[in-house]
Amino acid sequence: MPSSREPLPASDPRPAASVGGGGVHGDQPEDALLFRPIVDLDSGAVLAVAAEPAAAAPPAGDAAAQAERLARLARRAAVRETLLPLVLPVPAPLLTVGPEPFTLVEHGLRRAGRRPRDVTLMVGPELRDLPPEPLLRGIAHLREAGFRCALGTASVAPDVLLRIAPFVFRVDPAYVAGIPGDERLTAVVEGLARIGRGSGIFPLAAGVATVTQLMALRRAGVRLAEGPFFADDAWTPGERVAPLPDAALVSTAPGLDVGPRVSEFVVPAVTMGEATTAEEVLEAFGADEALTSVILVDGRERPVASLDRARFLLAVTGPYGHALHAKRPAARLADPPRTVARDVPAMAALRAAGAGQERVYDDLIAVNEFGQCAGVVRVGDLIRSLARE
Repeated sequence: MPSSREPLPASDPRPAASVGGGGVHGDQPEDALLFRPIVDLDSGAVLAVAAEPAAAAPPAGDAAAQAERLARLARRAAVRETLLPLVLPVPAPLLTVGPEPFTLVEHGLRRAGRRPRDVTLMVGPELRDLPPEPLLRGIAHLREAGFRCALGTASVAPDVLLRIAPFVFRVDPAYVAGIPGDERLTAVVEGLARIGRGSGIFPLAAGVATVTQLMALRRAGVRLAEGPFFADDAWTPGERVAPLPDAALVSTAPGLDVGPRVSEFVVPAVTMGEATTAEEVLEAFGADEALTSVILVDGRERPVASLDRARFLLAVTGPYGHALHAKRPAARLADPPRTVARDVPAMAALRAAGAGQERVYDDLIAVNEFGQCAGVVRVGDLIRSLARE
C-alpha cells in the first residue's frame, strides 16, 4: 500500500494494567481468519491484505480478551502473509485502555518476523461514538508503537478526520452500494475523495461488488478498494483477484462516450477451467478454424487468462512443443486477460486495446457487472465498424 503515516486508538473502562497480563495464548478455533485483498484501481495490483477473525469478537467490556485476540490475529496473519502490508481491525473501545494492547500486538508481530510499520491498524466504525480527546490519545499510543492508523468509517466529523490524519479511511459499504445510481451517495463519495486528496489521506472503498461501482469510484478519484468483485471469502494471500476492465483504466476524454457500445460487438467465447491442459486447448483450436482465442475462467466464470490462437499454436506446434506442453496446464502459455465492461462505448474499448505496444489485436473479453465472462470482442470488428461512422 502507498507508504506514509500512522495508527489508531481504543476504549474500555478497565485499568490499563489489566490488558495482556496473561500473554498471547496458542491458536484457538475462534482464530479462523478471513483475508481480503486491497486492490489498486489504477493497476489492478493487490497492494495490501486485510485480515479479520471469522468468529464474533469478545464482549465489549473485556479489554484483556480483545487485546489478546488482536495479538493472536496479528501473529497468525503475519505468518500467512509475509510480504504485503497488512490491515488489521482494532475495536475502537480498546483505544481508551492505554498503550498496553498495542505493545502486546507489536511483540506478537516481531516474533512472527514482521515490523509494526508494515501493519495498518483500522479502528472500528464505533470510533464515532468516542469523545475526540480519548480517541486522539489512543491513536497517539497506536502510533508510538510504530503502527499506521486507519479509520473504519468515513462517518466522522471532518475536523476530527483532519486532526487524526489517518493513513487510510474506509468509505462505508452503504455508500459504495448506492453508486452510481444514487446521485446523493455519488456526491458523498466524490466529496470524500476530494477530502482525501486535499489532506493526503487515502480513501478505501469497501464492499465493491460490480463493474459499474468500480468505474464510478475511479471517476470519483478513489484509488483503493476491496470487496466481493475482487475475491470471495475463500481467497487467501497469493491467489489471483478478478482483473479490472481495461476501459475502467482509461481516462475519460472527449468523444469516447458516444457511438455504439461494446455489447453490440460481443460474440460467444470458448471458456475452459483454470486447470485445462494445453492438449485440450489445442483440440478446441483444431475443431474451429475461426476460433481466435480461448478464455480460462475460475469457478465463478471470471476470466483469469487468455490464449491467443497464433501465439499458442506457435508454442505448441514448434519443435518439441507438443512434448513440452501438451499434458501440462495451458495457463503456462496464457496471457493476462484484457477485459472490458460490456456497457462501455466501443471507442473507449478500442482506445484501451491500443494503449500498449503488444497484443493490440488480441480479443478483448467482455465482462458483466460481476466481472464474469460475457463473450469476446474482436478488435478488428471495432475498427471496421468505427471506420464506417
